[in-house]
Amino acid sequence: MKVSGTGGLTPSAGPRAARGGDGSGFRLGGTAVAGSATPATSVSGPAGVVGVQALIALQDVETATERRRRSVRRAGRLLDELDRIKVALLGDELSGAQLDALSRAVREQRAATDDPKLEGVLDEIETRAAVELAKLEMARAAR
Repeated sequence: MKVSGTGGLTPSAGPRAARGGDGSGFRLGGTAVAGSATPATSVSGPAGVVGVQALIALQDVETATERRRRSVRRAGRLLDELDRIKVALLGDELSGAQLDALSRAVREQRAATDDPKLEGVLDEIETRAAVELAKLEMARAAR
């Protein structure tokens, strides 16, 4: 079979004649005799596109390591947002966009990990972010 573009499959031209050499063809350990090779069987057409949904489902399956990495990245984003807010408060330049960014980061769903110590640290980070967000929103509303 020969693939030509995106149009599909087309049958190839068939077996080719031997190139150069002594004309005896391919041999293993001197056991094959010229012209005694068995003819190649044709390749059947491609199987139907079965299991595409299974492949997509496999891509959605997360391992424990992937969940852990994603949770750690999320915690890092929360800490980064808290640092930005700290710097903005020290410079008296806190904006509503920074509060919105922290609010989005807090509301983002966290993937559960199998590590209880990591879960505890992540809980503490989320609690600190939620407390800071609540304090800042109260201060903003009081103005």
